[in-house]
Amino acid sequence: MKIWLLGSVALAALVGMVLPLQALINARLGALTQGALFASFVSFAVGTVVLGGVLAVSRTAWPGVRDLAALPPWLWLGGVIGALFVFCGTLLVPRLGAAGLICLIVFGQLVGSLLVDHFGVLTASRPVDLTRLAGAVLVCVGALLVVRPWSAG
Repeated sequence: MKIWLLGSVALAALVGMVLPLQALINARLGALTQGALFASFVSFAVGTVVLGGVLAVSRTAWPGVRDLAALPPWLWLGGVIGALFVFCGTLLVPRLGAAGLICLIVFGQLVGSLLVDHFGVLTASRPVDLTRLAGAVLVCVGALLVVRPWSAG
């Protein structure tokens, strides 16, 4: 295996490991302040400041206002989706627990990814086959086993 691939796998796993912590931290901030919406805003504000600092330090060139205005409006939905993700994580982690939240998010991401791949949204089509469908079913079963919606409390 190539070293860049190993590094990429390790980084992805590390980011995956801290996502539940982000949701727990945001939920605690919400509980100690004005709620999930405020905590989500603070999370995005801090992230924006950090990324702005990295942009400044890296001297990354910024596109011009005309270039930004010429972009299709739907490209800005990435930020909306990110905000929805952070807000829902902040809101739901106290109700579902960190493991339940992440399992359900991963299941939702898998279903969404299969649909995006199948219909070729923004990329070449990769039709759903039985093997990929079986994988999605196994993830669904795993999520249900972690969340256990049939048990009381």
